[in-house]
Order: sequence, then C-alpha cells, then structure tokens
Amino acid sequence: MSQRVSSGSASGSPRFSAVAFVLLVFALATSAAAKKKKAAPPDDLPTQVSKLAHQLWGVPLDESEPLTSQIQKLVLDHMAQWISAHPPEPDPTVKAGDLPYKEKLRHEVESVFAGLRNPNYATASTFLQSLGGKPVVGVGYTLGWSQFDRTNVVAIYEGNDGGYQQVAVDHFLPDVDLNFHFLQPPAGISDQLWFVAYGTRLGKSSPRLSAILYSFDGKSLQPLWRTTDVYDGRISFQGSRVMINYLKEDELEQAILNHTPAVRHEAAYQVASQGLKLEYDR
Repeated sequence: MSQRVSSGSASGSPRFSAVAFVLLVFALATSAAAKKKKAAPPDDLPTQVSKLAHQLWGVPLDESEPLTSQIQKLVLDHMAQWISAHPPEPDPTVKAGDLPYKEKLRHEVESVFAGLRNPNYATASTFLQSLGGKPVVGVGYTLGWSQFDRTNVVAIYEGNDGGYQQVAVDHFLPDVDLNFHFLQPPAGISDQLWFVAYGTRLGKSSPRLSAILYSFDGKSLQPLWRTTDVYDGRISFQGSRVMINYLKEDELEQAILNHTPAVRHEAAYQVASQGLKLEYDR
C-alpha cells in the first residue's frame, strides 16, 4: 500500500512567516533605538563643568590641578569665543538701560557655572580697559568645593585678526576670592595697565587678606608687589595710594585676655616706578 508523504517545510507555513516578521520588526526597532541612544547630544558646557567640579569633592587643593585645569580650559576657551562674537564697542559709553560690558562678561562667566551643586560654588570678576587705544578684556573667576578649598584664574584677552584671543593667564593666590582695582601707573609708564587683584580667605578666627599688584604690557602679566595673609585685613584705595587696615594676631589675643579693645594698624603704599612703596605702617 502506498503512503503519501508531505514534502512541505516549516519555512513555508503562514505561522512561521508571521513569527519571522514580528522578530524582524523587533530587531529593526531595537537597532533604531540603539542608534538613537548613541546619537544623544553631548552635554552642554554648564553640565560638563558641573560634572568635573563634582569630582573635586574631598580632593585637597594641592591635588586638584588635573580637574581644575580641565575646567579652566573649558571656561576660557568659551569666553574667547563669546568675546569674539560679542566684542566691546569702540565707544565704551553705556547707553541708558544697557548693562556695562564688564557686567555682560560677568553674567556670561556665571552662566558657565550655572550647573554647580553645593558644596561647589563659583564667583566671577571681570573688567574692560584700554591699552594703546585697543580694548583689553579681563576675565576672572574663583571656584570652590569646600569652605576653604578655592582656586582662581585671571585671564586677559585682546583683539587679533578679527577675533579675541587669550594673551595672558595667572592663578593669583589659592584659597582666596578675587576682586580687581586699577591704578594709574607712575609718570613715564604709559604702555602698561596696573591693577591690584585682592581677596580674602577664611582663617581660624578672622579672614586673611592677600593682594598682588600686576602690570600688563599687552603680552604678559607681571607681579610687581604682593602682601599675603594679612590678619583681618581690609583694603581701600585713595587715588594712587593703597591703604591696608589690619590687626596683629598676638595683640588681639592679649587684648581678649585683658578684656581691652584691640588696636588696629594701618599701612599706606604709594605707586612707585617698581610697584608700591611703603609710606608708613603704624
């Protein structure tokens, strides 16, 4: 008796075709999702800075350079691009209702650090000056990641070939915040900008003042004078004079023991050809 053998295969069944189709659709969808995930846009600048700053938590100041240098490059490169796209006006006169250019600069620097989270923090200090009839743009910031650990950067930009480039950078002093005040150089020095960078750091009982007088000749920053860790120091400016009011720590301790007021001292410095010359300290 003859037998009838079926020669049909599984690949030809409608059920198999449907399963294969579903698997194919799933594979294509998974592949598309993977490609979409890989194509995610990179972090914006504030996020990049925030992620690097987050890694500073618990890092001692003297071991922080690998991270702070990356942040510095991101910030200063961005500011070079921003200044080139928003150059200072030839006429520095501020129109009614407009922000001064240095305030626009400061806001832009602060926007770069907008993603920082506690305990990270940053402050900015900026300036716009003229040297040889050309604008000189200054950008400074202080970056902190604990109550005491702070680093700062001072960068100067000048116009070149239709854009602005960084021409000088310094790191002032560690642990302090950053402020600027410009002084008129002495007679005979007309090709330089002189300014005092100053700030305070926290101490055991009172803040400590530090200050540096810089000169900028269009190419480099040179420190001409400095004072550091002045106990409870307070700085002020009177024309071409720099005044520093301060306490002596040992005298303060003795005054506390004797229940008497502590005597404050004052030092006065006058602009001179080599920097600042002490007039008196009493």
